[in-house]
Amino acid sequence: MTAIKHALQRDIFTPNDERLLSIVNVCKAGKKKKNCFLCATVTTERPVQVKVVKVKKSDKGDFYKRQIAWALRDLAVVDAKDAIKENPEFDLHFEKIYKWVASSTAEKNAFISCIWKLNQRYLRKKIDFVNVSSQLLEESVPSGENQSVTGGDEEAVDEYQELNAREEQDIEIMMEGCECAISNAEAFAERLSRELQVLDGANIQSIMASEKQVNILMKLLDEALKEVDQIELKLSSYEEMLQSVKEQMDQISESNHLIHLSNTNNVKLLSEIEFLVNHMDLAKGHIKALQEGDLASSRGIEACTNAADALLQCMNVALRPGHDMLLAVKEQQQHFSELREQFARRLANHLNNVFVQQGHDQSSTLAQHSVELTLPNHHPFHRDLLRYAKLMEWLKSTDYGKYEGLTKNYMDYLSRLYEREIKDFFEVAKIKMTGTTKESKKFGQRRLSLVGLHGSSGKLTGSTSSLNKLSVQSSGNRRSQSSSLLDMGNMSASDLDVADRTKFDKIFEQVLSELEPLCLAEQDFISKFFKLQQHQSMPGSMTEAEDLDGGTLPRQHNSGAPLPVSSEKDMIRQMMIKIFRCIEPELNNLIALGDKIDSFNSLYMLVKMSHHVWTAQNVDPASFLSTTLGNVLVTIKRNFDKCISNQIRQMEEVKISKKSKVGILPFVTEFEEFAGLAESIFKNAERRGDLDKAYTKLIRGVFVNVEKVANESQKTPRDVVMMENFHHIFATLSRLKISCLEAEKKEAKQKYTDHLQSYVIYSLGQPLEKLNHFFEGVEARVAQGIREEEVSYQLAFNKQELRKVIKEYPGKEVKKGLDNLYKKVDKHLCEEENLLQVVWHSMQDEFIRQYKHFEGLIARCYPGSGVTMEFTIQDILDYCSSIAQSH
Repeated sequence: MTAIKHALQRDIFTPNDERLLSIVNVCKAGKKKKNCFLCATVTTERPVQVKVVKVKKSDKGDFYKRQIAWALRDLAVVDAKDAIKENPEFDLHFEKIYKWVASSTAEKNAFISCIWKLNQRYLRKKIDFVNVSSQLLEESVPSGENQSVTGGDEEAVDEYQELNAREEQDIEIMMEGCECAISNAEAFAERLSRELQVLDGANIQSIMASEKQVNILMKLLDEALKEVDQIELKLSSYEEMLQSVKEQMDQISESNHLIHLSNTNNVKLLSEIEFLVNHMDLAKGHIKALQEGDLASSRGIEACTNAADALLQCMNVALRPGHDMLLAVKEQQQHFSELREQFARRLANHLNNVFVQQGHDQSSTLAQHSVELTLPNHHPFHRDLLRYAKLMEWLKSTDYGKYEGLTKNYMDYLSRLYEREIKDFFEVAKIKMTGTTKESKKFGQRRLSLVGLHGSSGKLTGSTSSLNKLSVQSSGNRRSQSSSLLDMGNMSASDLDVADRTKFDKIFEQVLSELEPLCLAEQDFISKFFKLQQHQSMPGSMTEAEDLDGGTLPRQHNSGAPLPVSSEKDMIRQMMIKIFRCIEPELNNLIALGDKIDSFNSLYMLVKMSHHVWTAQNVDPASFLSTTLGNVLVTIKRNFDKCISNQIRQMEEVKISKKSKVGILPFVTEFEEFAGLAESIFKNAERRGDLDKAYTKLIRGVFVNVEKVANESQKTPRDVVMMENFHHIFATLSRLKISCLEAEKKEAKQKYTDHLQSYVIYSLGQPLEKLNHFFEGVEARVAQGIREEEVSYQLAFNKQELRKVIKEYPGKEVKKGLDNLYKKVDKHLCEEENLLQVVWHSMQDEFIRQYKHFEGLIARCYPGSGVTMEFTIQDILDYCSSIAQSH
């Protein structure tokens, strides 16, 4: 941590003029461990700013980078979680709560203590420390520690030396002896200076007086050197006397060494013999269990398991160098190998018989599940087999060939059993979907009723007519085939009841709900029984595997070597593929049948399958269940996209009658039905994005083909077709509130408004035609430069000519013209959209606008003439109202 602290100070904080005071290695609570560092820093410049900085390693891991910084003044609460027990977790309350887990409790406590000291030193607003030990929150900080924390002058700390107790006592006595020590510091200082001079003189005199004593000391040292020389002479004589004794002692020591070596060899030999006897001797009870133990009873299995473990320990004992050369050891190892081969063969035969018996017993109980949409429960079989799990682990480590053979046989027997169960299960599901038989019929008859739906390979090969027959029988009094937008598989989806769609949804959900626990239970059993790792991953090369149809599993170059963890995961996946090889084809057949029955079923299947895929991926993204359901989801998505494409193609193929008015186009109505049902199906669904893309494609197709039909229409005006259909589309989108179609909703409203205005102007035309022509001439003269008040002097536009034109349009004629116009509009518009009154009101407003325009021209060009129209605006309102009421 010190090295990291120095690196952070050098690379991150020194360039920013900051000092790192404390550091703690943390990760976010409740998440995967992504370690980072929380650092307490202060700036080196005044005013001092205190911060808490989060630093993390870069993605490449070669340097650190500053991620985020908080000012200490923004810290409100420090929660240490527990003030008594050691706990690495703590919370920091800034603008929001950050939960951390420290790498150690000591680092956490040091960091919190540093935060408290910084708070005491620099902040007026005190931070609230919760669940923090009182030992960490000291009321006073020692001066040296305070300076190191707050960034004070380290040099001043190093130069300062604290007085010891004796020095303090001497200073106090000296100050007590001088009355002016406190009141008159200068006098006290002068007195101290005089005394120091006296002491210096005394020291010099003392040094000069000690010269005689030094001379005496030198004489004594000379005498001592002479004594040392005499002692060395005596020691030399003693060494010569002991030389003969040394030779005798060497002989005795060599004799003792030989005796000790002999004893050591005897002890080592005894230890080797005891080692071989203790580690390579198998009890008679274990031998009997391996040779004759009952593998059918729980007590016998336990005895065989203990004996197999003991045998494995004897065989795997680490022999010391030279042991393998002993004849007894070789004979014992041969005996162990024979016991292992014998027991491994007996165990493999017994488990193979159990596998065969399971297939036979399970087939006998299959009939009771055939009439119901449920799969048989294999839990009792798994529970019985798990008693042999430890023996399988023993077999895997001692005889991998037989272990691999058992694995292959298990897959062969169980794959045939599961294939029968799953095929019958899916046939029941197909029968319930089509509703072709009564509950009282036998299962054999149900299978015969679906011969046209699938062949021996399990794929849909039935003819369209047979599917139609099955579907018609279940649909009751439905309408006949149509070429509408949602007509798929020779059957109109709009003809199907909501109850039938709900029934299909429930059946499909039940199918997935039955398959999911079946696969998970089998995968969990395979992992436990065959001792394979299914939730771990570690680097390792994957072994090459032959094709699963050939029945071979990944082989090791060394048959006795264990599989790497990554290969064991791959082995689980391949075993599941072999055992449940029929699930994916059967699911695809069921999807094809549902799509044939009703194209809307692809919506239900997309939502349901997406949810199950999402659930399976959360458990294990690489599992068999996740992969298989993901593959089937791709097929469902393709069917969904194909359904949308067919709907758009059918829009383009819509033909309208030349003799009748168009009204609301079929695909506009059916888009409303599709959107309403889709919104109910995809509510809170994971695959909402797919529906939004489909909406965008469909609404574009609807817009384009509405305009296409409007251009081709002969009986109904183009503006009417556009107005009515876009009004219907706008109403649909407003009601359903589909967020991804907000732009299209605005566009539909704009098109409806534009074509309504266009139709009103076109249909109304110039109801006062001669009057219109007259005033067009007036406006032309004004445009040529003639003043408006002088227009009445023009021969063709005088007052007499104006009165003649006005007399041709009495109120009776105007009402008659409006009545004919109302009948014309009524013939163009359809009843289902109910826009007649809207259009009529718009025409009324347009007619009143023209009337006001004429009155304005009369007032400006013929002032004071007294010429007025023979009907008023109120008359127009009365005419329009009476015409609307009469019809």
